[in-house]
Amino acid sequence: METMTAMAEHPTAPKTAPAVPAVETTAQKAARYVWAGVRIALGWTFLWAFLDKTFGLGHETAEKNAWINGGSPTKGFLANAATGPFQDFYNSVAGDAWADWLFMIGLAAIGTALILGIGMRIAAAAGSVLYVMMWTVVLPPDNNPFLDDHLINAGVLVGLALIGAGTTLGLGRWWATLPIVKREPWLK
Repeated sequence: METMTAMAEHPTAPKTAPAVPAVETTAQKAARYVWAGVRIALGWTFLWAFLDKTFGLGHETAEKNAWINGGSPTKGFLANAATGPFQDFYNSVAGDAWADWLFMIGLAAIGTALILGIGMRIAAAAGSVLYVMMWTVVLPPDNNPFLDDHLINAGVLVGLALIGAGTTLGLGRWWATLPIVKREPWLK
């Protein structure tokens, strides 16, 4: 008996799994679904902005100003709404083709990744950068000395990636099994 105890305490002795598997509580399951819903909702805000700016669906972008009709998705906002310390920078890139393309690719990719629950780390990082940049366009915010929904949403995106919110109502589990994602975990 003494020998078995000594073996079990040895640092190189194999560790055994807990005898009782962890069971998800109702609250934990509900939380997974709430966060999955938040992930999908934020993804839709990015994807909707892409679709509206691309096709001029008439919500914020008139059809005549659609990207496919020669409109610029960055010109109006960056040229007319920019204030604060970065105004000159944003005014100078407003309507530039490279800015339009980066913005639109970002909206489409971030929105798609969030809705599907794949590439959450990249989507969270890129989405957070985009949110912070949009926050810097209108400094200071209208309703608070420094805080607005852009910064809050950036934090939520990071949190969603940290908790693995892509695995519920998403393809995150499947995505994680792909060989490239296994080799490069930053792609999760």
